[in-house]
Amino acid sequence: MKTELTIDGAMKEKWQYTRVGCLQYRAEVGQKSEELWKYLKGKVYQKVRDDIFDYEIQGIPNIKESRAAYKTFGKDPNRYRVSSEALIRRIGHGKGLYQVNTVVDVNNLISIQSGFSVGSYDTANIKGSLVFRIGREGETYKGIGKDEIKIECLPVIADEQGALGSSTSDSERAMITESAKEILTLIYSFSDNTDLEQALKYGKEYLEKYTAAKEVESWIVK
Repeated sequence: MKTELTIDGAMKEKWQYTRVGCLQYRAEVGQKSEELWKYLKGKVYQKVRDDIFDYEIQGIPNIKESRAAYKTFGKDPNRYRVSSEALIRRIGHGKGLYQVNTVVDVNNLISIQSGFSVGSYDTANIKGSLVFRIGREGETYKGIGKDEIKIECLPVIADEQGALGSSTSDSERAMITESAKEILTLIYSFSDNTDLEQALKYGKEYLEKYTAAKEVESWIVK
């Protein structure tokens, strides 16, 4: 059953190009795909280096627009980086990426290829419908492998129990582990182009190839 998701009107008023690409599916979450990492470290890492050379990191398409949206929402994009920028900076500095599990690794692949922030959530831990909104005053949550994150003014995804993720760093509550069966992957776009449609297309292909994703539903929330 498709998870209901809407974009808060106040967010759309501040940044009219806000959209969310959605992929919901069943998958087998594994520890690592050697084939995925071979592809990542080859063609994808090279594309990242080329993009950094051509644009510099802050000017890479879709990162540039995300940074501008953050400023409009009231968050300093230099202190709270969109996750795609943080990943690309790691590659640019020669640090590489952390290996987590096959679903999260595919998230990172989609993110660095598209420039969009990508998050995946275990639907078993989502309570009711979702809304994409701006973080409220004083709002925080426990980040994955981190302390409390101040999510005030950040773009966040929230359910009936509160915020559970953002385009900077997700919370532990709906994080993907190997016990996850049904997953919702969200691609956060603040750009007025067709890159989101393309990211959904190759994102679906990557999930089917590297996580054995089945019953994949794909849609865009505007």
